[in-house]
Amino acid sequence: MNRNMQPVAKRFGHEARGAFVSVMLAAGTLLSQGALAGGLFGYEIGTADVGLASAGYGARAQDPSTVYTNVAGMTRLDGQQWEAALEGVYSNVKVSPATVGPGLGTDDGGNAISFFPNGSAFYTYSYSQDLKLGIGIAGNFGGVVKYNDGWIGRYYTRESTLEGGSILPSIAYRVDDKWSVGLSLNVQPMILDQKSAINIIGGADGQVEIKHTTVGYGGNVGVLYELSPATRVGLTYNSEVRLTFTDQPTFTGLTGPLANTLRALGLTSKPVDIHENVPQQVMLGGFHQLNDKVALMGNLGWQNWTQFGAVEINIDSTNPRSLSTTIPYKNTWHEAVGVQYKLNTPWTINAGLAYDSAFQQGAVSPSLPTNAALRIGVGAEQALSGKLVWGFCGEYLNGGSPDVNQQGVRATLGGRGSFSGSYNSEYMVFLSAYVRSSF
Repeated sequence: MNRNMQPVAKRFGHEARGAFVSVMLAAGTLLSQGALAGGLFGYEIGTADVGLASAGYGARAQDPSTVYTNVAGMTRLDGQQWEAALEGVYSNVKVSPATVGPGLGTDDGGNAISFFPNGSAFYTYSYSQDLKLGIGIAGNFGGVVKYNDGWIGRYYTRESTLEGGSILPSIAYRVDDKWSVGLSLNVQPMILDQKSAINIIGGADGQVEIKHTTVGYGGNVGVLYELSPATRVGLTYNSEVRLTFTDQPTFTGLTGPLANTLRALGLTSKPVDIHENVPQQVMLGGFHQLNDKVALMGNLGWQNWTQFGAVEINIDSTNPRSLSTTIPYKNTWHEAVGVQYKLNTPWTINAGLAYDSAFQQGAVSPSLPTNAALRIGVGAEQALSGKLVWGFCGEYLNGGSPDVNQQGVRATLGGRGSFSGSYNSEYMVFLSAYVRSSF
């Protein structure tokens, strides 16, 4: 270690060790319950950004969650501060079939995504007026779907899980009275678990499962420019995080000629490599304090989904040459606007509106039944004292009615079958509460 940095490390270790341990344990518990599901890249981590529909994401910098939204914003925080958030999410994601091929039955799969918990925790430390250190843990990326066992699309997917979160050790430095820069290491532990039914003519369905846990690494860079005490602009870049999942597939109920064919091709014994990339993201945000009561904010963002690389794991019994099917994606745009209104001395009201364009081309995959999204958020927070604040917020996400159109050889002939329809009126409701303090 550089000799000049030793006093920093020593001072930081003695004064902040207890707070770090508490934050890590609390956030680790949250992530073990299940990170973000239903979407893939989530802005909702339980903090005030939920009520703002993410507006002002990279420029607000009003609390420790700026570790996640724009690490450079830590330079605006004094002393030591911490924040913890809990979030509950309910989703309605149901298929309305229009056409169903023979041999698939009539089960529409039920609600593929229902209730799940989420949360986050953050801590920031001021080594000096200009140098800030921090850490954050948040469930911010993934998707979890689970259909009924006998649903019409079981030969394409029965369950699909990609979930995890980010651990963000961070540093920020104020260059002068206008410019601040920051850097975070993004450590992402992730789990992949996919299950699909296998069509076995004359017998009960079999199943194939791929399950593996890995860790990916990336970096987040933030810049904050303060034009005046009332106006600031933030620019953030989140690098791509490469994830490699390797597992030997687990087959159950595999019998008859298909079992012999799969063994002969080596598909039952060879490990499967699945490469997925958490997309890189660029976000430009602005914040303006219009007067003592009202603040306006907004975002413009871009995400590189063409490099995602996700695949579905299933078996085409009539042509069992591979376990994986690639899904095409396209890059997306994000826009958001929001407002803060100071109702009186202790209370502040937040509201926001955001839109994200579709990341799947055409019809969606039943393993990722989401696409474009419109978000509407509202929230409030109360300053209980000069150092303690609590808040609550909610957000409604409208996913529209994306089409689904899976085409394959008839199930009565041993194939995966064909069905089409739409996920009518998809929505998600986020409800969260958070608390933060300084010391």
